[in-house]
Amino acid sequence: MRATVDRAGLDSQGRMPPIKVRRVRKGDLSKVRDVLDQAFGDYFERQFGTRPRLVFGGAQYVHHRWLMEPWGCFVAEDNDGKIVGAAIAVIWGSLGLVGPVAVLTNYQNQDIGQQLLRATQEFFDENKVTLQGVVTYSTSPKHLSLYHKFGYRPKGLVAVMSRSPDRRQIVAAAPAARPPKVPLTTRRFSSLEEAKKKLALQRLHRITNGIYRGLDIGKEVEIVDGLALGDTLLLEQGRDVIGFAIYHTPGVSEAPLGGLYVKYLALDRAHARPEAFDHLVGALEELAGDSGMQRVILPVYCEYFGAYQRLVERGYGIDFTMVRMKRGRQDDYEHVADFVLDDWR
Repeated sequence: MRATVDRAGLDSQGRMPPIKVRRVRKGDLSKVRDVLDQAFGDYFERQFGTRPRLVFGGAQYVHHRWLMEPWGCFVAEDNDGKIVGAAIAVIWGSLGLVGPVAVLTNYQNQDIGQQLLRATQEFFDENKVTLQGVVTYSTSPKHLSLYHKFGYRPKGLVAVMSRSPDRRQIVAAAPAARPPKVPLTTRRFSSLEEAKKKLALQRLHRITNGIYRGLDIGKEVEIVDGLALGDTLLLEQGRDVIGFAIYHTPGVSEAPLGGLYVKYLALDRAHARPEAFDHLVGALEELAGDSGMQRVILPVYCEYFGAYQRLVERGYGIDFTMVRMKRGRQDDYEHVADFVLDDWR
């Protein structure tokens, strides 16, 4: 049976029940996850005619994001205390990201989504975020309209790409990159001593700050390390860290079942060359293969065309596309020559 949109129950005077928006508490987490699963399950059923067995392929977005950014997570509840909507926002330094945002199907079209988004915007304002972003479905007028009301503008295509980690399937026609004069090596952030982790975080901040002023994804590295959601792979040349990739593995993370998923990857602009990108992606593929993963999943914003083109040459195909929307300063900071994979979902 296809999902339908019903009206929520009216009160004794024929009015819609009042909705309260508040921050998420620990006891809400399982209910927030249920809201996301139900709302997006209904959406996918309406779009494709069948309901997915696992929404988002089993990827999870609630618990670790709440631990990482508890003040940015909000719920909408009715008079009876039932949670009918949720919004999650995180801050990467000067960049604020919204999503997922969900409202139960029979409570939609009552401005609850707008109330939740207003709460995230106030959160961003309190923290003096200069640029705000969201990724949504380009085929959904309702999603696009909601974010447009808050000043978000559609900017470009996001391609979620993947391929098997089997190295024999790398496209032989892909042009070979020139080998670097100083060899490139990789190691995991989790293998470092605590003092060296702090130094590594400082180096990663310098890399991201060079891409967009104030951008800092240190809390993503720390939550992945602290909860063992995956790891961060450091790309080194000599004694210098010239790039990194935060990746999740299946379990209670953002990785779907069977996939090694890259949340964020970046090369230092001074070292943004195809051979460095290939080395880092190749190391991720090797990790996935050694762990028995079926897919390596790499989302790429297509304004980073060099990265997108390189992935195509390595045999990656597009699983689905979304659209990136932004509001704020320097909303076109992405440079075509940068090798960056940054997932704003």
